[in-house]
Amino acid sequence: MFRRNAFGQFTVDDFLTEAGTPSRRRFLTGLAASGLLLTGGGVIDQRVWANPVFAAYPFGLGIASGDPSADGFVIWTKLAPLPLARNGGMPMKAVEVAYEIATEANMRGSVQRGTALARPELGHAVHVEIAGLEPNRDYFYRFSCGGERTMIGRARTLPVAGASVERVNFGVLGCQRYEDGFFSAFRHVADERFDFIFHYGDYIYEYRMVRPNERPLPVARVMPGEPDEIYSLADYRQRYAIYKMDPDLQLAHASAPWIVSFDDHEVDNNFAGMVSEENIPPEIFALRRAAGFQAWYEHMPLRRTSLPNGPSIQAYRRFHYGDLAQIDVLDTRQFRSDQPCGDGSHAACADALKPENTMLGERQEAWLGEGLRASKASWNVLAQQVMLMRHDRDPDPEKVGYSMDKWDGAVAARKRLFDTLESARIGNAVVLTGDIHQNWAGELKADFNDPKSKTLGVEFVATSITSGGDGADMTKAGQAGLKKNPHIGFFNNQRGYMRHSLSKERWQAEYRVLDKVTVAGAAVSTRASFVVEAGQPGMKPA
Repeated sequence: MFRRNAFGQFTVDDFLTEAGTPSRRRFLTGLAASGLLLTGGGVIDQRVWANPVFAAYPFGLGIASGDPSADGFVIWTKLAPLPLARNGGMPMKAVEVAYEIATEANMRGSVQRGTALARPELGHAVHVEIAGLEPNRDYFYRFSCGGERTMIGRARTLPVAGASVERVNFGVLGCQRYEDGFFSAFRHVADERFDFIFHYGDYIYEYRMVRPNERPLPVARVMPGEPDEIYSLADYRQRYAIYKMDPDLQLAHASAPWIVSFDDHEVDNNFAGMVSEENIPPEIFALRRAAGFQAWYEHMPLRRTSLPNGPSIQAYRRFHYGDLAQIDVLDTRQFRSDQPCGDGSHAACADALKPENTMLGERQEAWLGEGLRASKASWNVLAQQVMLMRHDRDPDPEKVGYSMDKWDGAVAARKRLFDTLESARIGNAVVLTGDIHQNWAGELKADFNDPKSKTLGVEFVATSITSGGDGADMTKAGQAGLKKNPHIGFFNNQRGYMRHSLSKERWQAEYRVLDKVTVAGAAVSTRASFVVEAGQPGMKPA
């Protein structure tokens, strides 16, 4: 009888005989039952489409790599010759897809070849977990099927955990609503040749399509077809297809491995745990959450450990970049308490102070604390979604207002995290955030009411790729935010991404912004740059 681990997933240990030796039949049967048998070899009762002939180029959604380790990474693609048609224009049969890993960009120096099955149960997505490679170096990959080949992608392994590392350069980005602008920022991201990219979430938006003149904000482009708000797995799959057909997004994916997380719009705006924005019955919302999580998994370069189990998915995880950085990717949606006081912004919400309120859930909170206490890295990075530092959003100098969807809605949970940073003696804590479609930079204070209190770390909030449209350098709300929150030192309301470069002694964060996103091909520039010196928990202009 199979058992699940703490995350509701099957483990290899569950497939051993009583004597402790593996039973091949039991092992394969268990893998099939758990959905873990994703690659070729050992097909169980699965019809395979031999010698496929496609109606059109089958790799129209591109390729990607992600979840890097010291000896490998995941490579991803998806067969969809007709991306917007039912099932991507694919028959309901598994298809064998070949892959190749090489040491040179022209695919010379081949080091691995193999095949994987693109299964209809996963929308003909392919996730291949590559292992056995050398640490801390570039590799290149491509897929082929039915006489067709993908573009060549670049991936990169991490340094061995604890190994001495001099430097890393990585990007942070997210929030890319289709109608709000062109994905030109992704083309600039591709040119950066980052060691890796952290996507903080809101890869798609679940809303119905918007036509020109239906809102004050300009509609830069209209989604093909007339899609309504999405609820079913087929809906979510089609929405990802619309986004992933974008050539600039495809180039960014092919340029470097991505470490991905999700925020709310991959499922439903501002969802909190099993509570939807519309407060529909949780058992009904669970169906939508399951569809959203499956579609997210199908379209992201994720490992088998993130294979969804109904409305649940394992998304928080840890990466070690040698001795330079420990990167904890957090999940601030799946386990959080419902936003207090009915969500929105509030001046005084007693429920936000309740000790039982959580942003991470008890298990994730304990996992994070244990990891921070055990860390020996030069920098400890919390890669997450919603603003951690306190943010008084009310422009009226006589009033205050805090967003209940941010950590301001879970004050006790934030205090527990800050206590952990202090007790673990984490001297170099950096928080990477997105969500709010604006650039912010500030310091995490032990007591936000006392600007002179201890600084526990810094937070860099990255703006959106497109969400919010062109924007402007400064707004009245931004001016008020800087004035009312002395721990916040920077604001900008343009679109773009962040570039981070760090050594053991110094962290440099650069805000890269575009002139416009409503016009394709806009230029990018560095709007601001900040430095954090190791051992001095605070930031200063570069």
